Amino acid sequence: MEHEITVAPGVRLWAEERGDPRAPALLLVMGANASGLTWPEALLDALARRHRVVRYDHRDTGRSTWSFDEDPYPLTALAADAVRVLDALGIDRAHVVGMSLGGTLTQLLLLDHPERVATATLIGTTPLDGGPADGPGIAPELLALWETMLEPRDRDAELAWRVRHWRVLNGGESPFDAEEFRRREERIMAHAGRHENPAAHARADQGGLDRAGELAAVTTPVLVVDSPADPVAGTASARHLATLLGNARLVTVPGLGHALPEAIAPQLAEVILDHTTSPGGGG
Repeated sequence: MEHEITVAPGVRLWAEERGDPRAPALLLVMGANASGLTWPEALLDALARRHRVVRYDHRDTGRSTWSFDEDPYPLTALAADAVRVLDALGIDRAHVVGMSLGGTLTQLLLLDHPERVATATLIGTTPLDGGPADGPGIAPELLALWETMLEPRDRDAELAWRVRHWRVLNGGESPFDAEEFRRREERIMAHAGRHENPAAHARADQGGLDRAGELAAVTTPVLVVDSPADPVAGTASARHLATLLGNARLVTVPGLGHALPEAIAPQLAEVILDHTTSPGGGG
């Protein structure tokens, strides 16, 4: 079932849900500049066996409103959008799974709307303090690629850039299926009706994110997924994040990078469902 949800004047978000509408809700929050279609279909299907699963397109992605150039917003607005998605669908409380920037937004939900979060799962996520001072940082190859993010490209060149981007994000520990990610990005382009990447979230104001000191007071059960091959937020970042949170458990998914191939879906679904359906998970 698809929805169009108004979250601000002139701003509408595309959302989709699957699974039993009577089951405990689970909200998927994707990373920066990424459509909700970036989540692997196999992962959604596995989660939907136990949950009412909701995914959505952030502003300036997919079928949601693209308006950053005319009306810039801070990254914190994206956290407020997640709450409005829950409101619009009549969901009082949900398990929230955040990937990358989606995990950053989930940390804000834990601080500002704890009553709305049954459990949280954070994947490939940088802590609100930016990570450990002695951590490895972002891989130089990835930083070099990001410098070209805003360059204009036709559809074929943009598709090639995205596949290359996913290859770097995947890390070097698991095989990378370029054709799988090419098909996924072609589906995302068709879904959006455009191929441009405005990189709006990379340009958005990051004010209001430096709140790591508040995470120790979080009592909501949180699962931090360690992605050891992640060139953005690897093991050092995951361990640091788990120590900052007041009620966190750390689980390693071997070979996981900052991409979500279909092959990883069964294992990732297993760790998420173990967390959301445990006696302390409220599911």
